[in-house]
Amino acid sequence: MVLMLRGLNKFVTALPVVLILLLPQPARAVDEAEVDRLFEQLARPEQPGWRQIEDSILLEWSKSGSPAMDLLYQRGQEAMADGNMMAAIDHFSALTDHAPGFAEGWNGRATAFFHAGELGMSVADIERTLALNPRHFGAMSGLAVIFEELGYEPEALEVYRAILAIHPHRPEVLEAIDRLQKTVEGEAL
Repeated sequence: MVLMLRGLNKFVTALPVVLILLLPQPARAVDEAEVDRLFEQLARPEQPGWRQIEDSILLEWSKSGSPAMDLLYQRGQEAMADGNMMAAIDHFSALTDHAPGFAEGWNGRATAFFHAGELGMSVADIERTLALNPRHFGAMSGLAVIFEELGYEPEALEVYRAILAIHPHRPEVLEAIDRLQKTVEGEAL
Protein backbone atom coordinates (compact mmCIF):
# COMPACT_ATOMS: atom_id res chain seq x y z
CA MET A 1 0.00 0.00 0.00
CA VAL A 2 2.86 2.39 0.87
CA LEU A 3 4.56 1.66 -2.46
CA MET A 4 1.32 2.36 -4.29
CA LEU A 5 0.95 5.72 -2.47
CA ARG A 6 4.53 6.68 -3.33
CA GLY A 7 3.85 5.88 -6.98
CA LEU A 8 0.65 7.92 -6.86
CA ASN A 9 2.57 10.82 -5.27
CA LYS A 10 5.09 10.78 -8.13
CA PHE A 11 2.24 10.67 -10.63
CA VAL A 12 0.42 13.59 -9.00
CA THR A 13 3.66 15.58 -8.85
CA ALA A 14 4.42 14.92 -12.53
CA LEU A 15 0.86 15.50 -13.77
CA PRO A 16 1.04 19.33 -14.02
CA VAL A 17 4.27 19.12 -16.03
CA VAL A 18 2.76 16.54 -18.39
CA LEU A 19 -0.38 18.63 -18.82
CA ILE A 20 1.66 21.73 -19.64
CA LEU A 21 3.60 19.78 -22.26
CA LEU A 22 0.35 18.52 -23.80
CA LEU A 23 -1.16 21.99 -24.12
CA PRO A 24 -0.98 23.59 -27.55
CA GLN A 25 2.09 25.72 -27.96
CA PRO A 26 1.40 29.45 -27.98
CA ALA A 27 1.51 31.37 -31.20
CA ARG A 28 4.83 32.91 -32.01
CA ALA A 29 5.13 36.54 -30.96
CA VAL A 30 6.65 39.24 -33.13
CA ASP A 31 10.17 38.42 -34.31
CA GLU A 32 11.84 41.83 -33.82
CA ALA A 33 15.00 40.79 -35.66
CA GLU A 34 12.87 39.85 -38.68
CA VAL A 35 10.98 43.15 -38.48
CA ASP A 36 14.30 45.04 -38.34
CA ARG A 37 15.52 43.14 -41.41
CA LEU A 38 12.29 43.92 -43.26
CA PHE A 39 12.54 47.63 -42.40
CA GLU A 40 16.11 47.67 -43.75
CA GLN A 41 14.78 46.29 -47.04
CA LEU A 42 11.84 48.69 -47.03
CA ALA A 43 14.15 51.70 -46.60
CA ARG A 44 15.88 51.08 -49.93
CA PRO A 45 14.79 53.80 -52.38
CA GLU A 46 14.52 51.39 -55.31
CA GLN A 47 12.44 48.58 -53.85
CA PRO A 48 9.97 47.13 -56.36
CA GLY A 49 8.81 44.51 -53.83
CA TRP A 50 7.86 47.02 -51.13
CA ARG A 51 4.23 45.86 -50.92
CA GLN A 52 5.31 42.30 -50.05
CA ILE A 53 7.74 43.66 -47.47
CA GLU A 54 5.00 45.84 -45.98
CA ASP A 55 2.67 42.82 -45.85
CA SER A 56 5.39 40.80 -44.10
CA ILE A 57 5.85 43.54 -41.51
CA LEU A 58 2.10 43.71 -40.90
CA LEU A 59 1.98 39.92 -40.55
CA GLU A 60 4.78 39.99 -37.96
CA TRP A 61 3.07 42.77 -36.05
CA SER A 62 -0.18 40.77 -35.94
CA LYS A 63 1.44 38.01 -33.86
CA SER A 64 0.58 38.45 -30.20
CA GLY A 65 2.20 35.26 -28.94
CA SER A 66 -1.13 33.96 -27.62
CA PRO A 67 -3.71 31.97 -29.61
CA ALA A 68 -6.53 33.49 -27.53
CA MET A 69 -5.30 37.04 -28.17
CA ASP A 70 -4.78 36.26 -31.86
CA LEU A 71 -8.42 35.11 -31.99
CA LEU A 72 -9.62 38.37 -30.41
CA TYR A 73 -7.52 40.29 -32.93
CA GLN A 74 -8.96 38.27 -35.81
CA ARG A 75 -12.53 38.79 -34.57
CA GLY A 76 -11.93 42.53 -34.28
CA GLN A 77 -10.58 42.64 -37.83
CA GLU A 78 -13.55 40.63 -39.12
CA ALA A 79 -16.05 42.88 -37.35
CA MET A 80 -14.37 45.93 -38.88
CA ALA A 81 -14.44 44.34 -42.34
CA ASP A 82 -18.17 43.69 -41.84
CA GLY A 83 -18.68 47.35 -40.91
CA ASN A 84 -19.62 46.55 -37.31
CA MET A 85 -17.45 49.08 -35.51
CA MET A 86 -19.06 48.56 -32.09
CA ALA A 87 -18.31 44.82 -32.18
CA ALA A 88 -14.78 45.59 -33.40
CA ILE A 89 -14.27 48.05 -30.55
CA ASP A 90 -15.53 45.43 -28.08
CA HIS A 91 -13.14 42.76 -29.41
CA PHE A 92 -10.17 45.13 -29.47
CA SER A 93 -11.06 46.44 -25.99
CA ALA A 94 -10.98 42.88 -24.65
CA LEU A 95 -7.65 42.42 -26.42
CA THR A 96 -6.13 45.58 -24.94
CA ASP A 97 -7.42 44.61 -21.49
CA HIS A 98 -5.79 41.17 -21.65
CA ALA A 99 -2.69 42.07 -23.70
CA PRO A 100 -1.91 45.75 -23.04
CA GLY A 101 1.59 45.35 -24.50
CA PHE A 102 0.28 44.18 -27.91
CA ALA A 103 0.39 47.26 -30.15
CA GLU A 104 -1.95 45.83 -32.79
CA GLY A 105 -4.79 45.65 -30.29
CA TRP A 106 -4.52 49.39 -29.70
CA ASN A 107 -4.09 50.09 -33.40
CA GLY A 108 -7.12 47.99 -34.31
CA ARG A 109 -9.25 49.78 -31.76
CA ALA A 110 -7.92 53.16 -32.95
CA THR A 111 -9.00 52.27 -36.48
CA ALA A 112 -12.45 51.14 -35.32
CA PHE A 113 -12.87 54.33 -33.27
CA PHE A 114 -11.88 56.38 -36.33
CA HIS A 115 -14.50 54.66 -38.50
CA ALA A 116 -17.06 55.16 -35.72
CA GLY A 117 -16.32 58.91 -35.77
CA GLU A 118 -14.66 58.90 -32.34
CA LEU A 119 -11.53 60.82 -33.32
CA GLY A 120 -10.43 61.65 -29.77
CA MET A 121 -10.60 58.01 -28.73
CA SER A 122 -8.79 57.06 -31.92
CA VAL A 123 -5.95 59.50 -31.22
CA ALA A 124 -5.60 58.19 -27.66
CA ASP A 125 -5.21 54.62 -28.96
CA ILE A 126 -2.82 55.74 -31.69
CA GLU A 127 -0.65 57.27 -28.95
CA ARG A 128 -0.62 53.91 -27.12
CA THR A 129 0.19 52.11 -30.37
CA LEU A 130 3.12 54.41 -31.10
CA ALA A 131 4.39 54.19 -27.53
CA LEU A 132 4.60 50.40 -28.00
CA ASN A 133 5.71 50.47 -31.65
CA PRO A 134 7.24 53.79 -32.76
CA ARG A 135 7.66 52.53 -36.35
CA HIS A 136 3.97 51.74 -36.82
CA PHE A 137 3.44 53.49 -40.14
CA GLY A 138 -0.25 52.53 -40.16
CA ALA A 139 -0.91 54.26 -36.85
CA MET A 140 1.14 57.23 -37.99
CA SER A 141 -0.93 57.41 -41.19
CA GLY A 142 -4.12 57.40 -39.14
CA LEU A 143 -2.81 60.22 -36.98
CA ALA A 144 -1.83 62.26 -40.04
CA VAL A 145 -5.28 61.79 -41.58
CA ILE A 146 -6.96 62.89 -38.34
CA PHE A 147 -4.71 65.94 -38.07
CA GLU A 148 -5.51 66.86 -41.64
CA GLU A 149 -9.27 66.38 -41.12
CA LEU A 150 -9.16 68.61 -38.05
CA GLY A 151 -7.25 71.33 -39.91
CA TYR A 152 -3.88 70.74 -38.24
CA GLU A 153 -2.07 70.71 -41.55
CA PRO A 154 1.48 71.52 -40.29
CA GLU A 155 1.22 68.66 -37.80
CA ALA A 156 -0.14 66.32 -40.47
CA LEU A 157 2.76 67.22 -42.76
CA GLU A 158 5.24 66.51 -39.96
CA VAL A 159 3.72 63.06 -39.36
CA TYR A 160 3.66 62.23 -43.08
CA ARG A 161 7.35 63.15 -43.28
CA ALA A 162 8.08 60.87 -40.32
CA ILE A 163 6.33 58.04 -42.17
CA LEU A 164 8.38 58.76 -45.28
CA ALA A 165 11.59 58.44 -43.25
CA ILE A 166 10.77 54.81 -42.39
CA HIS A 167 8.57 53.83 -45.34
CA PRO A 168 9.47 55.77 -48.50
CA HIS A 169 7.12 53.93 -50.87
CA ARG A 170 3.48 54.58 -49.95
CA PRO A 171 1.98 56.66 -52.79
CA GLU A 172 -0.73 58.20 -50.58
CA VAL A 173 1.95 59.49 -48.20
CA LEU A 174 3.96 61.01 -51.05
CA GLU A 175 0.79 62.64 -52.43
CA ALA A 176 -0.18 64.00 -49.01
CA ILE A 177 3.29 65.49 -48.49
CA ASP A 178 3.15 67.16 -51.91
CA ARG A 179 -0.35 68.51 -51.25
CA LEU A 180 0.40 69.73 -47.72
CA GLN A 181 3.75 71.29 -48.62
CA LYS A 182 1.91 73.54 -51.06
CA THR A 183 -0.64 74.50 -48.41
CA VAL A 184 1.68 74.82 -45.41
CA GLU A 185 4.87 76.08 -47.02
CA GLY A 186 3.39 77.73 -50.11
CA GLU A 187 4.14 77.24 -53.79
CA ALA A 188 7.76 77.45 -54.90
CA LEU A 189 8.51 80.48 -57.05
